[in-house]
Amino acid sequence: MRTVVLSLLLAVPVAAADKPPEIPLWPGVAPGEKAGAIPDEAFLPAKPGEQPPIQRLGNVSKPTLTVFKPKKELDTGAAVIVVPGGGYNILAFEHEGSMVCEWLNSLGVTGVLLKYRVPRRPDQPKGEPPVSALQDAQRAVGLVRSKAKEWGLDDKRIGMLGFSAGGHLTAWTLSTTDKRAYEPVDAADKLSSRPDFVVLIYPAYLTNREKVLSPELKVTKDTPSCFLAVSYNDDGCFPGTLEFTKALKANKVPAELHVFSDGGHGYGMKPSDKSYATWPKRCGEWLAERGYLKK
Repeated sequence: MRTVVLSLLLAVPVAAADKPPEIPLWPGVAPGEKAGAIPDEAFLPAKPGEQPPIQRLGNVSKPTLTVFKPKKELDTGAAVIVVPGGGYNILAFEHEGSMVCEWLNSLGVTGVLLKYRVPRRPDQPKGEPPVSALQDAQRAVGLVRSKAKEWGLDDKRIGMLGFSAGGHLTAWTLSTTDKRAYEPVDAADKLSSRPDFVVLIYPAYLTNREKVLSPELKVTKDTPSCFLAVSYNDDGCFPGTLEFTKALKANKVPAELHVFSDGGHGYGMKPSDKSYATWPKRCGEWLAERGYLKK
């Protein structure tokens, strides 16, 4: 009996150690954040009949990074900051978040799940993307870069992967590397906030009502390489993805675009026998061909 009890006690810290560490994004209160401005953070109930149920996280006021490390023998030193979608109102935290980090681990890549502030705050201009999310994304890139030595990363192979609104946030972060959207708070904010490569999966809000690139998005010859995937029947995101790809082409930025016949929007890492579910395989091949998976 003693042996059984001792084994159970010893198993507890092992299980705790296996849980990916979650660290605060900011050393104090996030810029512009006001106590009590929104309700407490919580996972929202699934919609009736939804199969499988989607894990939706709402009311985030304390942004964090959760670090998923690959097995030591697989570790390539590359890292990708994963940015879930959710219309800037919630975060699709599982099938566009933690499951993506676990897939990246299978490639030998450290997955860093960004929990950024949602929903839009009442004082943020309507019709514009929330600057609080941009602040969190810029901070995330600089902070991960500052942890490169501690986490065993190559600070020149730090990418971002975003879905839907998270895809827009990734493209926005890519476009605003000349200046932070907040006053620097420590040494991490002195490092580049530009990711070294990006992956955009059914990115939203890339164009405005005039069907041209949204004004906050800028593509230049210095924009890093991009992988893009979207479904032909995703009417909200297909046109914008094409416009962004055209801008990459015009500036001679290396890019790879995959257009799937169906799938619609929001599939993330959900399993399927349809072609759209092959985007992780196609993306892994692209990462390898671009040299991001070399040890």
